[in-house]
Amino acid sequence: MHLVYPAVLSALLFCTGLYGVLARRNAILVLMSVELMLNAVNLNLVAFDVWLSRTAEETLHSGQALTLFTIAIAAAEIGIGLAIVLAVHRNRGTSDIDKLRDTAEGPDKDGPDSGALAAQKADDQAGEKAEATA
Repeated sequence: MHLVYPAVLSALLFCTGLYGVLARRNAILVLMSVELMLNAVNLNLVAFDVWLSRTAEETLHSGQALTLFTIAIAAAEIGIGLAIVLAVHRNRGTSDIDKLRDTAEGPDKDGPDSGALAAQKADDQAGEKAEATA
C-alpha cells in the first residue's frame, strides 16, 4: 500500500476537524472536531509506522505506541471537556460559545458610559448606607 492514500485521508480529516473548530458555535461540536483532528494524527502515526517498519529491520512500532498514548490523552480530554461543558450549561443555560464569550466579558470599562455607571453605583451605595442608618 502506498503512503499517499492514508496521508491524504489524514489531511482531509484534519482539515475537516480544523473547519469544525473554527466554524462551529456549539461547544460539544468543537470537542468532536478536536477529536477528529486527533484521529487524523493517529492515522498518520500508524501509516508512517507501517511504512518505516518495511524499510527498517527493527520493528519497534513506535508510531503505534504514540497512537495509544494519544488515544489515552484524547479520552481524558473529552471527559474533562464534557464535564466543563455540562457545568457551564447548567450555570448559564447555553453551550453556545459566542454567547458564553459575551457574558464573560461584561460591560466595557473604558466605554462612554463608564463614568455614569460608576457614579450610579456610588449613589446606590450611599443610598443603601443612608437607609441602613435610618
